[in-house]
Amino acid sequence: MKKALFKILSNEPIAKDVYKLVLEGDTGGITAPGQFVNIELEGFFLRRPISVCDWDDKGMTLIYKTVGKGTKCLSEKKSGTLDLLTGLGNGFDLSKCGKRPLLVGGGVGTPPLYGLCKRLVERGAASAVVLGFNTADDVFYEEEFRALGVKTLVATVDGSYGIGGLVTDAIKTLPVGFDSYCACGPEPMLRALCDTLKIKGQLSFEERMACGFGVCMGCSCKTKYGSKRICKDGPVLSSNEVIW
Repeated sequence: MKKALFKILSNEPIAKDVYKLVLEGDTGGITAPGQFVNIELEGFFLRRPISVCDWDDKGMTLIYKTVGKGTKCLSEKKSGTLDLLTGLGNGFDLSKCGKRPLLVGGGVGTPPLYGLCKRLVERGAASAVVLGFNTADDVFYEEEFRALGVKTLVATVDGSYGIGGLVTDAIKTLPVGFDSYCACGPEPMLRALCDTLKIKGQLSFEERMACGFGVCMGCSCKTKYGSKRICKDGPVLSSNEVIW
């Protein structure tokens, strides 16, 4: 974990209530796709955890949804600096993804999969991506995934764009043969994937966090190996260890 100030380069909406925040600063604490940062906001006691979409040695991209006063405040910041704790959580293990992984994102669970997909492509892993949203207005980053050269499907619950239905409906249209999957999204989606896909998986959980680094025990998840803290032991857990 590293604490550093980051300069805001841009902070603009890219979909309904969804913003893309580009920051410049020290990303040395980030070691794996799927890790997150904790952002300090003036006037708020608790930091706001946001997953890392992508990063390089000069800065990072964060994508977040305005769901409360904290993220609304963040969306209004167009310049200046932000105090971040970086390199939080474990992230996805690329060595467990195999040669043909399937990536599944639900809503704002999509961003960390972009950084993962980018690095899998660099390793020569042929990925397919399925993104799930509620409506056409919620869709984002479809073209960015396509630009990486991976097959990308979009499902919307109301059928207003792409494949009508859930991500599990979209997955049925893909050929079989994936040797693993990585997913991030709401818990009902993750559970449905565990029930549907009979291959090994890595699940990134979305959870309300207070401290963000394992002290408060407020974001625990039951596993076969006892309770694990989503912020410290996760947010990525193996699909075969979670007790639903």
